[in-house]
Amino acid sequence: MSEIITGEKINRLVDEWIAAGNLAVGPTRVKDDLVQYMPLKNAAALLLEGFIHPANALKEFLFPRHECLYEYKLKGKEVEIVDNPPPIPKTLVIGARPCDAAALSILDDVFNWDYKDDFYNRRREATTVVTLACKSFDESCFCTSVGLGPAAECGSDAMILDLGGGQYEVRTFTDKGRAVFQGRTEKSAKTAPEFKGPDKRFEVEDVQAFLKDHFEDPIWKERALRCLGCGACAYTCPTCHCFDIVDERKPGGGCRVRNWDACQFNQFTLHASGHNPRTSQPQRQRQRITHKFSIYPGKFGKVLCTGCGNCVRNCPVHLGVLSILEAAAEAVGAKKG
Repeated sequence: MSEIITGEKINRLVDEWIAAGNLAVGPTRVKDDLVQYMPLKNAAALLLEGFIHPANALKEFLFPRHECLYEYKLKGKEVEIVDNPPPIPKTLVIGARPCDAAALSILDDVFNWDYKDDFYNRRREATTVVTLACKSFDESCFCTSVGLGPAAECGSDAMILDLGGGQYEVRTFTDKGRAVFQGRTEKSAKTAPEFKGPDKRFEVEDVQAFLKDHFEDPIWKERALRCLGCGACAYTCPTCHCFDIVDERKPGGGCRVRNWDACQFNQFTLHASGHNPRTSQPQRQRQRITHKFSIYPGKFGKVLCTGCGNCVRNCPVHLGVLSILEAAAEAVGAKKG
């Protein structure tokens, strides 16, 4: 037997969550051609169909683009540290794509490696993620190539699967997920069909084999020369997590802040001496791919990619990582043949 819930009850759940003073986040139509994960004013704004993937990523609700770590006040020659972190709202993410939820387990490793990041962990603990299994995909999706799929459970507290007719199967994986749906579902013999994901575009092992022996391969210049270094790929990627820490001054003191950064920016590796070890976009793209498919897996045992396709969709020159990964895997496959 499965558990089912109606779309009407999902809307009621969201409205009650918001009415209780909590934060609800979900896909919403910002304008005619743009869907993003956004805070919801009410359930009517929640969008569960009619698009492939939001243009942004969930990470910004756990790892904000701009975050004050602490303030400081200048009193003569003395510096007073003001450490008063804002309260973290109880947050429900509803209708997330499985590829976005899967990124959270990757970020968990990053922010709890040699130092446990309290800012991230407080938000993570306060957040419940309910994913919506995918029924469709586009040419930019490649989740199956990195070991995921339309109903991947990784990172989700619960999942809803469209049964049609305004009904959804509910699958819960954690205590947080069970708490959200407690008393709201009904037993049923209905189960959601398994939807086929996109065809596999490459083998991860082939990409990793290419990276071992092709540091100076022409592929980097051929495929990545058109990169503009705009950072759209990194900013909309669910797993990219580079940041910078700077002091922002204001009268009488200032604030130490953490801001998103990206390895595709020209000044990302610029030394104080003026030397820059990565002077071109192909070099920076090589670092991006190497980090995602070699360096990170070597440290944490996971690839730093969920195949969401945002890097392709949001790239002004339609680059992203997919075409480079396919070319790398193809080169290894041709050598095997």
